[in-house]
Amino acid sequence: MLNEDVKAQLRQWATQYETGSFIEGDPSWFMHQVEGTENQEAMAFLASCFSYGSRAQFLPKIQQFLDWSDGEVHSWVCEGEYAKHICQNDNSCFYRLNTNAQVNAFLNAYSQLLQQDGTLGKWVESTGATTALDAVKAICSRLGGGIVPKDATSACKRVCMFLRWMVRDGSPVDLGLWPFIDKKSLIIPMDTHVLQEACKLGLIKSRTASMSAALRLSKALADVFPDDPMKGDFALFGYGARPI
Repeated sequence: MLNEDVKAQLRQWATQYETGSFIEGDPSWFMHQVEGTENQEAMAFLASCFSYGSRAQFLPKIQQFLDWSDGEVHSWVCEGEYAKHICQNDNSCFYRLNTNAQVNAFLNAYSQLLQQDGTLGKWVESTGATTALDAVKAICSRLGGGIVPKDATSACKRVCMFLRWMVRDGSPVDLGLWPFIDKKSLIIPMDTHVLQEACKLGLIKSRTASMSAALRLSKALADVFPDDPMKGDFALFGYGARPI
């Protein structure tokens, strides 16, 4: 159990960092640059999928999606307009581990989902998902294997980050577009850095960033933020940003 001083500090960091200024330089910035819930969801999904590596590298790649679509991200994907820029037979690098052909195949699958179901949110809801883990498993089963993890064994950091954006309401950062998912069930977007910070604070003891570790950390954060455990994501950011 965490002592009350540590809990109080985490709550203070959460309040300090969950502000409108947080989105500057964060991938969540992009979903605030488009209008309409369909565009916000689509922009958020693409931004989350490519948020790996250094921000200096991935933010310009996400900006390309925004520029190419002229802010109409949903129709750009749904109508296959991405193929003008990302060709299916082009095996050159699009970004780090992903070739243009791989990104095209991913967007093809996403486009088919949008054509059939309208939005990713509508499809996830149609699966009967009510928890974040249900939603992670659904997204991985439908779109996984390339850009998205093939299953929910790994920590699925980027999917969990996307879900935080979609589910949490009343936030200057997160959009709260998916009320059918219980925000108390949200899973911390975990990578090695988050795991290390959480271990230093005594929130968890684990050596590997896995889904099981992410669930344990989320449970620990629920002890600090019972109604909204993912406030802890901002608290951990604040811990990492503290003066040394």
